[in-house]
Amino acid sequence: DCPGKECTGGRKSNLTLLRNKLYMGQRRRTEPVVESTTTAGDHGNLRRSQSDRTEYSQKLQEKMAPQAVSFTPATSPQEDEEEEVSRRMMARRVKIITELMQTEKDYISDLDLCIKEVIQPLRNKQIARFDVDGLFSNIELVHQLSAKLLSLLEEATTDVEPPMQIIGEVFLQIKGPLEDTYKIYCYHHDDAHTMLESYERDEELKQHLRDCVQSLK
Repeated sequence: DCPGKECTGGRKSNLTLLRNKLYMGQRRRTEPVVESTTTAGDHGNLRRSQSDRTEYSQKLQEKMAPQAVSFTPATSPQEDEEEEVSRRMMARRVKIITELMQTEKDYISDLDLCIKEVIQPLRNKQIARFDVDGLFSNIELVHQLSAKLLSLLEEATTDVEPPMQIIGEVFLQIKGPLEDTYKIYCYHHDDAHTMLESYERDEELKQHLRDCVQSLK
């Protein structure tokens, strides 16, 4: 109904406005729902949720990673060195105890031979000028005490782990008898030595001693 150019310009203007409205409507339909429905606070919650998932994923990966990655030595070099020193000291202690017991066994064996091959035969001969007890003092009591000491040492070490072998207690237990026995032996030692020298000057008595010593060989 409008005349000429004015009507044509009006139609163009209406078409342009219609296109713009259609474009805006199409844009609203294609944009994400989040953008049109969430508030600023909702955006913060979404970001936090995304961050939590990322943190959880990192922790899960750490737990699933091989243990060797975070492996640390069970002991430090200093602890290893101290353990090695303790092992060497324990090995030395075991060796000393073994040698102590072997020495006691050898000593008892020598005393056995002396009593059986020297003292008893001389007593059996009943030589008037030969004081067997004066020459050998209380050596038989020494033998008995040595056998007792060895028995206690074996009891303290048999079927007992080396760290639990309390050897000192053995010597404390037998300390009194050892002192009493060896006091007597040592007290008569010089007199026995002098007596032996006098017997060696007597050919008959010297021969008796030689016979006994020969039997030991």
